[in-house]
Amino acid sequence: MPKLKTRRAAAKRFKATGSGKFLRRRAFRNHLLDHKSPKRKRYLGTMAVVDERDADNVSAMLPYA
Repeated sequence: MPKLKTRRAAAKRFKATGSGKFLRRRAFRNHLLDHKSPKRKRYLGTMAVVDERDADNVSAMLPYA
């Protein structure tokens, strides 16, 4: 059986945890940051867990994660 290829775009965006879940960045922290509060920007800088409905798609893109 041939080796499976990893989707490089997904590998740069998602990271697997020890328990097998996937982490992702939050949206809305790229630009237009002036009017957002420091508390909100701090929160947006943290990682979030990928929703369970999307986890199957992510794991298919990252076969060895």
